[in-house]
Amino acid sequence: MKRVVRNLTIILRCESLIAQRRLAVARKQIAFIAFAGLVAVLGLVMLNVAAYQALAASLGAPLAALLVAIGNFILAGILAMLAGRENAEAEVAAVSEVRDMAVADLEAELELAQAEVQAVVGDLRRIGRDPLGAASGLAMPLLAALLKHLGKSK
Repeated sequence: MKRVVRNLTIILRCESLIAQRRLAVARKQIAFIAFAGLVAVLGLVMLNVAAYQALAASLGAPLAALLVAIGNFILAGILAMLAGRENAEAEVAAVSEVRDMAVADLEAELELAQAEVQAVVGDLRRIGRDPLGAASGLAMPLLAALLKHLGKSK
């Protein structure tokens, strides 16, 4: 039973760590995107005015406006790509592996408990059919369990 509780605790802690890491990565991504938006707005105002003034004198107003807009879109795209690089999977891979091992161990424990319960049910059915014969077969396991319990209580 202690192993089951321990494995459940490990699973819960691992899930909590995974969720925390994913939330931290999401916060970083949001911060990058917000910063990209801020840079795009501020850059759009200041850089656009300066670039437009410089280009309008030599290329004309329409071409100057087009070049300034293309530069703004390129900068915003680079910042958005930086935000997309953040990934939680590399950071939570080890925690996921520990969680998966705990789940596998828990499943093995439950299968063992199921097998024990099925064995007891089978023994009880045999007692119903042949009380004296089945009781002699159960005497040794019951005696071993009793001795084990008495040994623990001391």
